Amino acid sequence: MQLRVGQGIDTHTFVAERPLILGGVEIESEKGLSGHSDADALLHAITDAVLGATGRGDIGTYFPDTDVKWKDADSKELFRTVWKEIVSDGWELVNIDATVVTEAPKLKSSIPRMKESISKLFGVSPDRIGLKATTAEKMGALGRGEGLLALAVVLLSHS
Repeated sequence: MQLRVGQGIDTHTFVAERPLILGGVEIESEKGLSGHSDADALLHAITDAVLGATGRGDIGTYFPDTDVKWKDADSKELFRTVWKEIVSDGWELVNIDATVVTEAPKLKSSIPRMKESISKLFGVSPDRIGLKATTAEKMGALGRGEGLLALAVVLLSHS
């Protein structure tokens, strides 16, 4: 069995009048994230981690923000496109560990829904999805509430 680790990171600034989507779930918030697609930073980080583990580049290689085709795209669909290719090459998810860094909104109550959404995308049980939320302790742009950062590490196996 071959094992591969990949890591991904994504960050977006907050903007008014846009829904906040994280892990494929709409989160109650006064602001959403700016981006070409739906700006789901968590799924973008996870997608990058999966692509990195398999040596396939990054999400921008597959879905460039210069292509109007991906304007306001659902990040779940972007992930499904990538995951379908990776599964067809024989890879399986062992687990994910991800963290979202933001001062607000508080995400603790949304984590179970996000884990469920992500586990469905991978076709695995939610216990394979580690998901945490933290703050930047008021430091820098994240600490001032200007945006959000998502980090993800995945472990994939190939038999």
